[in-house]
Amino acid sequence: MAVRLFADVILPLPIPNLLTYEVEENLAGEIAVGKRVIVQLGKQKFYSAIVRKLHNQAPVAYEVKGIQSVLDEQPVVSELHLKFWEWIAGYYLCHLGEAMNAALPAALKLQSESKIILNPEYHHNHEELSSKEYLIYEALLISHELTVTEVAKLLQRKSAHGIIKEMIERGVVLMAEELNDRYKPKKVVQLSLHEKFRDEALLHDIFQQLEKRSPKQLEALMIFMKQLFDQKEREFVPKSDLINNEKVSAAAIAALIKKEILVERAVLVDRLISGNTLKTGPVVLSDAQNICLNEVNKHFEKEDVVLLYGVTSSGKTEIYIHLIEEAIKKGKQVLYLLPEIALTAQMINRLKKHFGNSVGIYHSRQNSNERVEVWKAVKRFNPDHKGEQPAQVVLGARSALFLPYSDLGLVIVDEEHDSSYKQNDPAPRYHGRDAALVLAKMFSAKTLLGSATPSMESFFNVKEKKYGIVNLAERFGGMEMPVIKVCDVRESTRKKIMKSHFTPELIEAIGNALTNKEQVILFQNRRGFAPVLECNNCAWIPECKNCTVTLTYHKQLGQLKCHYCGYSANPPATCQRCGDHHLQVKGFGTEKIEEEMAIFFPDAVIARLDLDSTRSRNAYHKIISDFEERKIDMLVGTQMVTKGLDFENVSTVGIINADQLLNFPDFRAHERAYQLMSQVSGRSGRKLKRGLVLIQTHQPDHWVIQLVMKHNYEAFYTRELFERKKFDYPPHRRLIEIVMKHRDPDILHEKSIELGDILRKKLGNRVIGPHQPLIARIKNLWLKRILIKIEKEASVGKVKNIYRQQVAEFYKDKNNQSVSIVVDVDPS
Repeated sequence: MAVRLFADVILPLPIPNLLTYEVEENLAGEIAVGKRVIVQLGKQKFYSAIVRKLHNQAPVAYEVKGIQSVLDEQPVVSELHLKFWEWIAGYYLCHLGEAMNAALPAALKLQSESKIILNPEYHHNHEELSSKEYLIYEALLISHELTVTEVAKLLQRKSAHGIIKEMIERGVVLMAEELNDRYKPKKVVQLSLHEKFRDEALLHDIFQQLEKRSPKQLEALMIFMKQLFDQKEREFVPKSDLINNEKVSAAAIAALIKKEILVERAVLVDRLISGNTLKTGPVVLSDAQNICLNEVNKHFEKEDVVLLYGVTSSGKTEIYIHLIEEAIKKGKQVLYLLPEIALTAQMINRLKKHFGNSVGIYHSRQNSNERVEVWKAVKRFNPDHKGEQPAQVVLGARSALFLPYSDLGLVIVDEEHDSSYKQNDPAPRYHGRDAALVLAKMFSAKTLLGSATPSMESFFNVKEKKYGIVNLAERFGGMEMPVIKVCDVRESTRKKIMKSHFTPELIEAIGNALTNKEQVILFQNRRGFAPVLECNNCAWIPECKNCTVTLTYHKQLGQLKCHYCGYSANPPATCQRCGDHHLQVKGFGTEKIEEEMAIFFPDAVIARLDLDSTRSRNAYHKIISDFEERKIDMLVGTQMVTKGLDFENVSTVGIINADQLLNFPDFRAHERAYQLMSQVSGRSGRKLKRGLVLIQTHQPDHWVIQLVMKHNYEAFYTRELFERKKFDYPPHRRLIEIVMKHRDPDILHEKSIELGDILRKKLGNRVIGPHQPLIARIKNLWLKRILIKIEKEASVGKVKNIYRQQVAEFYKDKNNQSVSIVVDVDPS
């Protein structure tokens, strides 16, 4: 009797365990760890799963099902990356299926909720279909889509899985989701000269014929020939290039194709290869940059992680470029992480200039096909190949961590302090910087963290001698740090000299900059027109019907919007409490600042950079490009404008409301305030002259503002570290945040106390809460928060195991199963 073979697979679902399926004899030669397989879950659902383990042990607790088919010739996920997924799941207390969902692009997660459709590319003879298959084929022609249950009823059979599987394998039908998500290679239509006209005499004859009968076709053919000769080594011209010529009509091209003078064909192209492959060498470094580069390399000889602590505009990027070049020469792959998708717009151009088509871009705003092409290029990387390889250098946001690297040599985490590296929803709630350190260690690669305002955790690790540090203390080209002035809003209000929300000093500075043809950035960390609409009579404020938050007024949309659940409503004409007609907007967001600046400076071109103005895919890139090209005089934005952008003509920066940053109820508020104010200040005076920064505040003597003015990060770090130690916060403690959710606040209150007590029995006073967060209800679910503070000396792993055991115990009570629990390790 043959030994039975079983596979433990990862499904893209939040389930605790791997599921075991039997491998039929005909699939035994195809299956391998890391390959995708189609499996059935439940009665009618099919999923693509990843094989994690092969063994001969049949499961005891449930009846095993068979694997339907193997999708891949080669594994799509390596053993190392599977271990990385397991680390993510273990450290961040999520399920392996959630890590899989985060890791794989949608086009590689073919799955079905039991619906099939005809394959639009199936054009074979229908006679090859069996009678039952033809019945399904005809039904799909009429209905377009059928569930597996409907197919079984049609065939009058209990199960139709076998016949559907056969039709899928032969390409007759597809899973409905497969059609939507499957990878579609990019095709370009090319035009070439028909072989018979490569004879000069025949070509001359056709020119003469066209000259007499079809002058427009002749002109099109001549332009085609010119473009063909310009291509030099190529024997074709992209059809789009010819159509884009204003002298060529589509009708003329169609006629040339019909006469078989030109031949049209669609060919697959690699999205990663751009037309421009001209490259320049790295910029010559300054003396200070050269010293830093040498110091980084010296640290890398004995340390795996180095913090490049360089002031804004010090030229950290040029050092990165030299390090990337060194890694490429060694035949290694490079991962360059940025906190925001938006930042890639400027950085793509800089890296492409140096490394050409070796640069691959990967982030969530790309479509599924683009992401798969980068995935495949990274997968194809050959360390023994000499010369340029697509996507040897990957530039991306945190999701780029999951690409299938095979020989990673260098990881750069730029702006490592940025909170955008932290994934909030859905799980896994991982931190891009911390996960990058683990991934680099798995490859024995080096990691460079870069920042002008390092995170408390990274600087603490430097002080603890866990990381090396290299200091780049001067701006490139000898530029001075900007002058920072405080504008006292309280005093200006008392003197009644405020101009709307702006102090006279700020208005004067903006006016001077615009007069000198210089650009201005205004920072306000709140989007929308105004935070609230308020009744003048009774102070009633419209609130979200799903969340315990007030609605933000968006004037351009003419709507009140909730920034937590997306709920929107039209502004009321009267107060819903007292009926009064006098409703007034209070406070201000980026939209209102943009409108009021247009009143103060009517001749200035003003643009807004926030989440609302950059929802379309290329909106951010256009705004940044226009600002770089000086088509925009003033840029008003949220924290998007603080992120490592480089504009040579910005002389003046205004921080409209520093108090909002300082007074936020969070233990990281002062750290974030210092970082945001310092980073946005760094956008000024970067090339031509010393910049000017104006900070509007009611607290001009606040210690954080005073240290921002002095550009003294180390003094800030020392004081903030003392405060953190006093109240047991990171980096002195590790945090695990547990958020419990339920529709009924009374049930939630009772159950949160129950879980808190269970955890406290095992973990003692490390457990704090439950308590109600600042926003007590989101999306109609009430929230309670429990915090676990773990001292550095304690085993985090043991605490996590205790947490898992106690939550499992909590859910054994059926009355508790309606309560959902979200856990966040190292919350941001």
